[in-house]
Amino acid sequence: MPSLHDATRGRLLFGGDYNPEQWPEEVWADDVRLMKEAGVNSVTVGVFSWARIEPRPGAREFGWLDRLMDLLHAHGVGVVLATPTSSPPPWMGALHPETLPRAEDGTVVSYGSRQHFCPSSPVYRRYAAALTEDLAARYADHPALTVWHINNEYCTHCWCDGTAAHFRRWLTARYTTTDALNEAWGTAFWSQRYDTWSQVLPPRRAQYMRNPAQVLDFKRFTSDALLECFTAERDIVVRHSPHIPVTTNFMPMWAGQDGWAWAEQEDVVSVDVYPDSRDPQGGQYNAMLADMTRSQAGGPWMLMEQAAGGVNWRPVNQPKPAGLNRLWSLQSVARGADAVCYFQWRQSRQGAEKFHSAMLPHAGEGGRTFGEVKRIGAELARIGGKVAGTHSTADVAVLHDWDAWWASAQEGRPSILVDYPDLVRAWHRALWENGTATDFARPESGLDGYRVVVVPQLYLLRDAAVDNLIAYVRGGGTLVCGFFTGVADEDDRVRPGGMDSRLRELFGIRRVHEWWPLDAGTTVECEGLRGTLWSEELEPDGSAETVSAYRGGELDGLPAVLRKGSAWYVSTLPEPEALRGLLGRVTREAGVRPVLEGLPEGVEAVRRGGLLFLLHHGSSTVTVELPEGGWRDLLTGTAAGGRVELGRFGVAVLEDGPA
Repeated sequence: MPSLHDATRGRLLFGGDYNPEQWPEEVWADDVRLMKEAGVNSVTVGVFSWARIEPRPGAREFGWLDRLMDLLHAHGVGVVLATPTSSPPPWMGALHPETLPRAEDGTVVSYGSRQHFCPSSPVYRRYAAALTEDLAARYADHPALTVWHINNEYCTHCWCDGTAAHFRRWLTARYTTTDALNEAWGTAFWSQRYDTWSQVLPPRRAQYMRNPAQVLDFKRFTSDALLECFTAERDIVVRHSPHIPVTTNFMPMWAGQDGWAWAEQEDVVSVDVYPDSRDPQGGQYNAMLADMTRSQAGGPWMLMEQAAGGVNWRPVNQPKPAGLNRLWSLQSVARGADAVCYFQWRQSRQGAEKFHSAMLPHAGEGGRTFGEVKRIGAELARIGGKVAGTHSTADVAVLHDWDAWWASAQEGRPSILVDYPDLVRAWHRALWENGTATDFARPESGLDGYRVVVVPQLYLLRDAAVDNLIAYVRGGGTLVCGFFTGVADEDDRVRPGGMDSRLRELFGIRRVHEWWPLDAGTTVECEGLRGTLWSEELEPDGSAETVSAYRGGELDGLPAVLRKGSAWYVSTLPEPEALRGLLGRVTREAGVRPVLEGLPEGVEAVRRGGLLFLLHHGSSTVTVELPEGGWRDLLTGTAAGGRVELGRFGVAVLEDGPA
């Protein structure tokens, strides 16, 4: 199978989405001149070009794309060629209204934006396949082509009658009989039993709360339905060009796709990342998404989109301060990215994203943003040969699962304040601030290579996942687990006792009497820490050590943190400093050490291959003491000696060897 290495060829890719159809062709020559000046060696083309290529049903206008592909190749710029199927032309919605998605209340989602298609529509799929077939046949052997990019940010949902029929087929394959469906969905509750498949519908707008198991299965189905669209187009381009790797860009921590399942179907895993420049923890968020994407890829990955400055979809959109774009770009490389790309190359003058920043902004080539882009391009070229294709290792894994996320977000849960992505981010933040190298893993995956496995929360755990965690601990691994975990099975059926009995035995819990969620802004006092968001009334079985007990209130004296051997259970969310301290203790006792000891506040150290990246997320100047060795900074080409000084948003990429 082809891989990202087939596109990078020992260098780092640098560029972004290029939408030349928005501009007169005389602008193209200026584009390639400036791309060369900025060090751009890769652009994504065609993402939103369906109406330009197929202006009316069955027509094909490839001449402009032929000229563009030839021009880019002549100037040494490779092409990530997209199938433009994420944004059907208006003629499709006008001629085939059945291709338009319907919302939960039955409202038709009209054309005039993007992603306005029903993924279950046979008509949409037929047009998408025909266009992909012709695109692949024409450009499969073009020398500019380096990667196929299928669709863009798959995110549409639909509740129409066509989707209902597709959903029923999916359910039939999963359950075979309506009796099995009724058992899995618990339809004895509220008289919801289904007698025939024709009665089953997607979970549309209802009078009151909907069946959570039905909602869970519909989320699984929607991910699978979109994946069918991806694999159909992927198979077409692979048939024409089996040597060219294929990707589609994920939106990070987005609930609509099971990223683990999708990554298995890609040659290249790519993601779009947009931290808020005003977020004090934006660097941690960027690091978390990099760790997650690298783990899905099993190695180097592609940063398909980021912003060179501000975006246009937040309530207030501020640009990135000078140096932040460079810092976060090199941070992504440190954490496994072999491609650093943006939306987009030239900032649009019209349309919904004309205020979304670009590598070449409205300020032009003399603007601050383009100057910083040129610096980044030059530095990526300088270090590419040393870092591209290399891997990094971690002793700690954070478990993450879409089924658990989907199930935990149901209506009627104990607390709407408990948000799965926020929990994942809080636990990863504690590890990141401790300087702990971290992977992500799915609950059923092999965990033997990790000294510590962290579970922020997995409300739903399949039997195989429970068995996997128990085997991991019995094999000598250290497990630390957050609250409200192992509560439900794969059908969202609450397990007897409120937590899987095997897990209760693992953690030394005889009984979970009650869950005690906390009101917004309130905390609970515990020995050595303060808890937020949640607490639990646990009865230990006498085999576990109470590391921290609740103090005061209804839970006074009961365990907040339990430890049985190398299995830890944390029944609240400790405040950030306390969670950082707790995970620091757990990892130290398991033999895990920070990448670099004694770092100044705000400095991140990451090892990738034979390189040490130092990234300063603060504004003051700091000095980092280096391990013994002859360190050389690849960004400056100078010897670092025994220490390196980092200014505001400063970065050093160090190689241990002769200066």
